[in-house]
Amino acid sequence: MSALPLSGIKILDLTRVLAGPLSAQMLADLGAEVIKIERPAGGDDARAFGPPYLKDPEGKANNNNSFYLCANRNKKSVTVNIATPEGQDIVRELAKSCDVMMENYKVGDLKRYRLDYASIKALNPGIIYCSVTGFGQTGPYAPRAGYDAILQAMGGLMSVTGHPDGEPGAGPMKVGPSIVDYMTGMNSSIGILSALYHRRANGGEGQHVDVCLFDTVIASLSHYAQIFLVNGQTPPRRGTWGNGGMPAGVFRCTDGELMLVVGNDGQFQRTCAVLGSPELATDPRFVKNNDRVAHSKEIMAIFAGLFLKKPVAHWLDELEKAGVPSGPINNFEQVFADPHVQSRGMRVKVNHPLEPDLSLIRNAITFSGTPVKDYRAPPLLGADTADVLATIGYDAAKLEALREKKIV
Repeated sequence: MSALPLSGIKILDLTRVLAGPLSAQMLADLGAEVIKIERPAGGDDARAFGPPYLKDPEGKANNNNSFYLCANRNKKSVTVNIATPEGQDIVRELAKSCDVMMENYKVGDLKRYRLDYASIKALNPGIIYCSVTGFGQTGPYAPRAGYDAILQAMGGLMSVTGHPDGEPGAGPMKVGPSIVDYMTGMNSSIGILSALYHRRANGGEGQHVDVCLFDTVIASLSHYAQIFLVNGQTPPRRGTWGNGGMPAGVFRCTDGELMLVVGNDGQFQRTCAVLGSPELATDPRFVKNNDRVAHSKEIMAIFAGLFLKKPVAHWLDELEKAGVPSGPINNFEQVFADPHVQSRGMRVKVNHPLEPDLSLIRNAITFSGTPVKDYRAPPLLGADTADVLATIGYDAAKLEALREKKIV
């Protein structure tokens, strides 16, 4: 089998919690060697974001919870107290041989430790140094800490998410998962990969990559934000209603709900036939998509009444035959039991010290020539400290002395 796409790339990862670790995990999946620096004793802050935790065979408490497990596979864990001069020396020494260094500390925090971009660049001019923050390296909010939910609020995402005004429960709503963290992780990976390519193509020049949650969430609003930039109006909250084709939304059936998106006029005609009301396709209010958008409340109300006549499975089967996009509203148990999800191998198994058959979610990218097949479990805290530090001259005696001083 061919080497993985990033084989030979070495990354020093000082990120914690979610956005940065997700990015480093993606790069690790693709073959990069990722050395994760964690605090002695406590480790990554995410290790305290439980439960649930894996069960220790001896019943002991541990720090391997779902939050940590989702973002740290295929990495090496090295414990270093970077608040000490000796710990800072270790990080700088490791950085000398790395292609990439990642961090998500508050702006300016690492400068006092001489672990900022300027200090690391002086040791390794070709380094790609990626900083992941809430608000970026510049601007009046740069010193602030930022968490996903705060940025969902400040970036406008919550203002267009939730039930429409006038409906029960109306008001801004947070998206369930930490979606801004995830998107920021992807942007970080794109930035790092682009900088690596630029370095290779343009004579060995490294650079500082600045990625933040605030920029990411605003950019992710794409056509929603563009509506405001074109006409000065913020789109209303639409609940489950779609953003383009109409009708689109959740419809209740006799035994549950389904999601429907009618993307064009042809699909609308076929949907009307499936629902037993073909005459709707020639109703002047609904002939073209722009007509249906103008009369959205009317067509959605009519469809709501029609879908209530039969069960979900009936409608999904008929809509599939008609070539109209629709789907069930699955919970996670249903997602991972779905035969398509299983055929795509979205659940992968790894051998973890506390769980020999631990399930994880696979990397979402599929390669024909360099497939990602082997996954290593997220490491126990400090599992690789001795092996990694041996590569920069720390023998057993030195390590023991550092452990006594709680530096590693």
